[in-house]
Amino acid sequence: MNRQSLKSKVATKIIRSRREVFLRSDFDKLAGYDQIGRVLRQLISEGSLMKVGYGLYAKARLNRITGKPMLSAKGGFAQVAKEALSRLGVKWESSKSTAAYQAGSTQIPANAEVIVFERFNRKIGTDRFELKMVRA
Repeated sequence: MNRQSLKSKVATKIIRSRREVFLRSDFDKLAGYDQIGRVLRQLISEGSLMKVGYGLYAKARLNRITGKPMLSAKGGFAQVAKEALSRLGVKWESSKSTAAYQAGSTQIPANAEVIVFERFNRKIGTDRFELKMVRA
């Protein structure tokens, strides 16, 4: 009878999921709060996860050139940030600069920017990117 370690259970759940962003509470059924925290820290140090905020984690992969972890989402940090806001239940909308880019403008927005319609005071970001939030 094979018993999986908690780390392999969490890693399997992350790999099989279609989501890019995970909340710490997604793993509550597997073990206790402290145990999950230790496993998530191990996965971050291995490069299969990145912490993007308080209790927010995103799938990661190793960059072929630098060997450092990077977000694995096809839309990059902007996709991860928007999915994180949706997972947290925050009402948001793309900002005008992002909407202009999607409409055909040639200027690429430097940072992900969203309009937040309710009270929200969390930082979402990585070591290189940070979500800019504008109040409605």
